[in-house]
Amino acid sequence: MANLQTFERTEYQQVKADLHRKILDRLDLEKLGRTPSDTARDEVLLLIRNTVNSEAVPLSFAERERLSREILDEIFGLGPLEPLLKDPTVSDILVNRYDRVYVERAGKIESTGLSFKDDAHLMQIIDRIVSRVGRRVDESSPMVDARLADGSRVNAIIPPLAIDGPCLSIRRFGHDPLTARNMLENKTLTESMLELLSAMVKGRLNILVSGGTGAGKTTLLNVLSGFIPNSERIVTIEDAAELQMKQEHVVRLETRPPNIEGKGAVRQRQLVINSLRMRPDRIVVGEVRGEEAFDMLQAMNTGHEGSLTTVHANSPRDALARLESMFSMANLNLPERAMRHQIASAIHAVVQIARMADGTRKVITISEVTGMEGDIIAMQEVFVFERIGIDKDGRVKGRFQGTGIHPKFADRLATAGCRLRRDLFESKMEV
Repeated sequence: MANLQTFERTEYQQVKADLHRKILDRLDLEKLGRTPSDTARDEVLLLIRNTVNSEAVPLSFAERERLSREILDEIFGLGPLEPLLKDPTVSDILVNRYDRVYVERAGKIESTGLSFKDDAHLMQIIDRIVSRVGRRVDESSPMVDARLADGSRVNAIIPPLAIDGPCLSIRRFGHDPLTARNMLENKTLTESMLELLSAMVKGRLNILVSGGTGAGKTTLLNVLSGFIPNSERIVTIEDAAELQMKQEHVVRLETRPPNIEGKGAVRQRQLVINSLRMRPDRIVVGEVRGEEAFDMLQAMNTGHEGSLTTVHANSPRDALARLESMFSMANLNLPERAMRHQIASAIHAVVQIARMADGTRKVITISEVTGMEGDIIAMQEVFVFERIGIDKDGRVKGRFQGTGIHPKFADRLATAGCRLRRDLFESKMEV
């Protein structure tokens, strides 16, 4: 008998996948859902052992037990997704339908070859995820945002909105999120840029992190929040909680969807307004998407300095334009110039992050908002990433460099005890 060590990894995975499918075919999933957890696990483990032992696979007793336990974890965990969730190299898990499961590794999407038994099996896994955080998904509410225990963000959409069957997207957020040191090693930014960002946070500047989907906005927001002193009271506000703050004095708030009668929803704007009554030193909003932008800007303008948030946008200028659009959702009928003045007064800097063609993330600009010039919000770039080209391995080549412009907020940072080196804005680094 060959030993498991002589097995190719792909062969072992194929044996496991085949046995998993056979066991699922013999299980009554609905009855299993009504059975007490401990009893169900014992019954399924016995079925798994019998099935594994009846197969002519070249495995020892210990290896068969291991295989049985892995299949059990898949059935009572998140099915075929369990090995992907344990894989630290996987950043996104994308289930387009029950038999099409993809992952993102190092910024590239690849097929896994894994599959669920059918749509019902996939729906059971989706229900298992959303029920743990008090959410629901059904025909009357076919879209849902939820999270896993490790903070990973989950979105599910089911028929009739999803034509080909239930669809599940998991944005991974591991137990050990990326640190500032990791971002330096990954060449997402430079030491000089990190030194500036650290001073901006400690000096209580209001910072807007901008970027496209999957660019790394929340990861960067986590890194920036790490520079907030431990003595300050922080209130975080999110649609699905994923920020992982390391400070002790943190209050985490999360929105709530409507109940089955369509009532009881709590939106981000209500949480932002409520947070102002909680005596925060800092307010961190995971992402502004709508009318809460007005209340966030009001907070920044009325003493809650050092607040952080993110927005979906492709450039710093687009980010401010999006804020203006969201500002108008509050139906205050303010003149355009007045809205822009509020934005220019509230936001001190916009940090733009992007995902490159090779899957890497780069902070491509750090821009200062300098005020108003006529009816236009004035900005100036302090650091930029200049693309040079692509090397023979397909990696994006470029240069981080300071523009040489000394930002106006430098004096403000100096009074807060965060003095910046004069040559900081002259630094260059090729990657």
